[in-house]
Amino acid sequence: MKPVIIFRHALTEVAGYLGSFLTEKQIPWRMVRIDQGDSLPQSALESSGMVMMGGPMSVNDNLPWIAPLLALIREAMTADIPVLGHCLGGQLISKALGAVVSKNPVKEIGWGEIKVSQHAEARLWFGDIQSFEGFHWHGETFALPDIATHLLASDYCQNQAYCIGKHLAFQCHIEMTVDMVKTWCRVGTEELAEAVTSAGVQQAEAMHVDLESRIAALNGVARTVYERWITGLA
Repeated sequence: MKPVIIFRHALTEVAGYLGSFLTEKQIPWRMVRIDQGDSLPQSALESSGMVMMGGPMSVNDNLPWIAPLLALIREAMTADIPVLGHCLGGQLISKALGAVVSKNPVKEIGWGEIKVSQHAEARLWFGDIQSFEGFHWHGETFALPDIATHLLASDYCQNQAYCIGKHLAFQCHIEMTVDMVKTWCRVGTEELAEAVTSAGVQQAEAMHVDLESRIAALNGVARTVYERWITGLA
């Protein structure tokens, strides 16, 4: 089986629970560390699936790796190789398909309720889950491509996830681990301080409350989603 290729755009945006899940399932995967200058694959056909993680940059930035990665995403989808995007990764999928990525009405950081859309396609991905506490860290949001089906929404961001057949894009983060939350809070100290008055932003102390149990619950949601996603691997 060809590996799942996971694209990392920043040192702190690791594979998280997804990496543990793929390893548990004995599905080979490898990391392309864009932040460390790793070369992009020549073709999406080198993979059984493609995953884009998050990052602090914007998909609208003039960065040399964005256009080639967008082309890889389009190639994968055309070849029926499943793609999965988390936060920036979801925005990259939208950008690749011609949809707009723009500033969200408010910055959204921390834990918050996410509601699952009430239709059959959403139930394929989330089963009986109607809402869950997800994790957020974003200032931009994606529009849905024309062929996409809306899956998730929160109070501060309407487009939290969508699917296109076997392909899946998230604005929120379902891949989090305890260590990731702690690291992001530490690295993002200045950003949190600047957004202290924002209604959509939690401070680190609030994010750390019952952290282990919150992560365990989120991992359960992620497992449901990832179980479905791996059924489409080439």
